[in-house]
Amino acid sequence: MYQYTEFDRQFVHSRAEQYRDQLQRHLAGELSGDDFKPLRLQNGWYIQRFAPMLRVAVPYGELSSAQLRVLARIARDYDRKDENELDTANPGLSDLQSLPSGLAHFTTRQNLQFNWIPLARSADVMELLASVDMHGIQTSGNCIRNITSDERAGIAIDEIEDPRPYCEILRQWSTLHPEFAFLPRKFKIAVTGAREDRAATAWHDVGLQLLRDANGAIGFKVLVGGGMGRTPVIASTIRAFLPWNQVLNYLEAVVRVYNRWGRRDNLYKARIKILVKAEGERFTREVEQEYRQIVEVDGAPHTISQGEFDRVAASFVAPALAQATTDSAVAAAIALSERATLEYRRWLQQNVAEHKNQSLRAVTLSFKRVGYAPGDATADQLEVAADLAERFSAGEARVTHDQNLVLPWVHADALPALWQAAREAGWARSNIRLLTDMIACPGGDFCSLANARSLPLAGAITARYQDMDELHDLGEIDLHISGCINSCGHHHSGHIGILGVDKDGQEWYQVTLGGSDGSTLSGAATPGKVIGPSFAAAEVPDVIEAILDAYRVQRALCDSGQQETFIDTVRRLGIEPFKLAANDVRVSTGKGNSTRQMETT
Repeated sequence: MYQYTEFDRQFVHSRAEQYRDQLQRHLAGELSGDDFKPLRLQNGWYIQRFAPMLRVAVPYGELSSAQLRVLARIARDYDRKDENELDTANPGLSDLQSLPSGLAHFTTRQNLQFNWIPLARSADVMELLASVDMHGIQTSGNCIRNITSDERAGIAIDEIEDPRPYCEILRQWSTLHPEFAFLPRKFKIAVTGAREDRAATAWHDVGLQLLRDANGAIGFKVLVGGGMGRTPVIASTIRAFLPWNQVLNYLEAVVRVYNRWGRRDNLYKARIKILVKAEGERFTREVEQEYRQIVEVDGAPHTISQGEFDRVAASFVAPALAQATTDSAVAAAIALSERATLEYRRWLQQNVAEHKNQSLRAVTLSFKRVGYAPGDATADQLEVAADLAERFSAGEARVTHDQNLVLPWVHADALPALWQAAREAGWARSNIRLLTDMIACPGGDFCSLANARSLPLAGAITARYQDMDELHDLGEIDLHISGCINSCGHHHSGHIGILGVDKDGQEWYQVTLGGSDGSTLSGAATPGKVIGPSFAAAEVPDVIEAILDAYRVQRALCDSGQQETFIDTVRRLGIEPFKLAANDVRVSTGKGNSTRQMETT
């Protein structure tokens, strides 16, 4: 993991002190709400449906056990409903008692959110975060947001080059960049160094893919203009190969062109994807012209020196690991139960990935279980995650794009013991990449922008598909749920996508099929296709079941003897057979029957 320098640490602590002064002036009435708003947003503090929400940056997903323990303390001591801060005129206040507190929520962009911290205590939380080199800087606002990457960075067997040093250099370059503090809209960068794109780079404003040219030199393929929201767009390649040391100069050119020509008169047309789509080749030409200006006239001021790269890269060496020995007692205990043996084999298949170091493995802890929203963890569970990281993974964990945690440094010999420990914590379900390993945003339960709730829907589908035999028979399926068109649940890229929409004050849901995030399983990044008019909330679990039943009937047997995957079946047949199955649910329940109660957990 990157080790903060004294400058880094002083910067984060001084920012926390500065925020405390701003907060005190606001609470004393010396700083109006309008004046305080941009100051709190610059530090990751939103005002959501009921209470403040804090978004904490987790650069490229890496967390230490010490950081997990502080996050657990924040969840336990600060993430609490404060009746004095609630808007009693809020029509949704009656829903308040059903909403959980004391939780941390891992997001699709490798951040972490808290939903109930009282604003009056927010400066204390900032100081706690700073004590373990964390903050919320640039997790909000029209600036360059948290840099994301592959959760297997530095350990993946298909990796061309470790992207983490480049991510860290990008983080330092973009933090409080004076020219890019007020862009037309938020700006997101994802970096991958592997052949399989586990960072969904084509869905970002800028996607950077490390590769080698014919001579073995390292560089980047540069994609620009991806995004979801109202207009889903796959990023375009504007540079097939950029020398690695020029990446900051080139990004400077990209963001300058966007800052110059991006729409500022229309919130929905302000993202760079709209500019790239509208201008096409002209956009690329202007970026190249700006890049030449930076390199040839300005003297390439942001060229990364080998010395600077080596300084940063020194933080990303493999940790020293204690020698592991096989826990024969645990292995024998597993062997006692035939069912446990099956569960363990499935866990090895779904949750355990190969490692560059053949004696190690990367293990995913599933944060998708009944009774919890996707990505949610209690304070006690965060403490357990810290314990597991210390015991099995050199004190390190990583947040995944799919809202889980990965332990990246696990001895193969320790897998039985880890499985038992994860099982006791409720994190050993072998559902990674299966239907219940879904992505979901907080939706209307928490977010003031949402049109509909996501979490009850996620809970209803999770409760319906608890049979592990059935889940494994269905195979790998990406299910993504968004509570509004902003697409924080990435519904466009789901094999099955669900989008909440508002119709005359009622919650309805569109269903899409055939989306992809760009991973090997899913194929090239592509948005899903809507299968028809929206469904009432109570109908959606039945619609999903009907779609999956249609898949089971029509999937083919592959040459390998394996059943055809869901996404391959959708691509082979198109959406029509699944559309018919879904519409049968509408006919049987009666269109518009929104009075039925959705199954909840």
